[in-house]
Amino acid sequence: MKKLAWVCKQPLLAFAFFYIIVMVVAALFAPWLAPYNPDKQFAEGLTMEGAPLSPNGSFWLGTDLLGRDLLSRLIFGARTSLIVGVVANGIAVFIGTVVGLTAGYLKGWVGSILMRLTDLMMAFPALLLAIALAAIFHPSLWIVALVIAMVNWVQIARVIYTETTALSARDFVAVERTLGVSARRLLVVHILPHLLPTILVWATLGISTTVLLEATLSFLGVGVQPPMASWGNIIFESQTYFTAAPWLVFFPGAAIVLLSLSFNLVGDALRQKLDPTLKGRS
Repeated sequence: MKKLAWVCKQPLLAFAFFYIIVMVVAALFAPWLAPYNPDKQFAEGLTMEGAPLSPNGSFWLGTDLLGRDLLSRLIFGARTSLIVGVVANGIAVFIGTVVGLTAGYLKGWVGSILMRLTDLMMAFPALLLAIALAAIFHPSLWIVALVIAMVNWVQIARVIYTETTALSARDFVAVERTLGVSARRLLVVHILPHLLPTILVWATLGISTTVLLEATLSFLGVGVQPPMASWGNIIFESQTYFTAAPWLVFFPGAAIVLLSLSFNLVGDALRQKLDPTLKGRS
């Protein structure tokens, strides 16, 4: 109850939790919640001139340039964005944690090689690297998720490396080594639990980044490919109608911004809650 009261005292945070829950429910139950098939082209979904319909009683958010229901495509697009966000960020967090933990504990030439690889990856702009990788492989939902993971693990690897280096110099680690505890047990049982708050925060904040990157790749045509609905490719397909049918860009754009902002707010709240140095700050 105290945790629930803590959320309710912050309206923006409460809204962020609510919006994330709504999007998760929409993604899980998209076939039942969507009023129409997202790929169905309605003859009555276009005007006599062949233009998209504005929001009305039959199509609550209007139709796109092919006469498809925009609300249905947005609901299915939530599934795409969340799958990519969770899967890509999960892989990135796992890789970054393993690399940072190994390099920070072993140090020496192994740590140097791993961290120089991390520095090399950080030297490339993430978006350009993601575009290059997505262009090499045939874009699909899972390929896009893998590509985003490959460019997003470096930040958490650097953070985990720094914290592991500091933890490995602590007295309790020296005592465990003296007692003959194996390196594997020392990492998993004694060091990793101290890193869980950092991992949890990065796992939350990273979803925001992956959602934005997926939308950017789809908008540029190297992400999730039509007819699969994605918020990014909805904007990409509708950009020529931006002035004549602004709802085609506004609604998916607002969904992307709100989802990214919500995960940022939740991640920042977790950071303040779990970091003892930030407790008591507003």
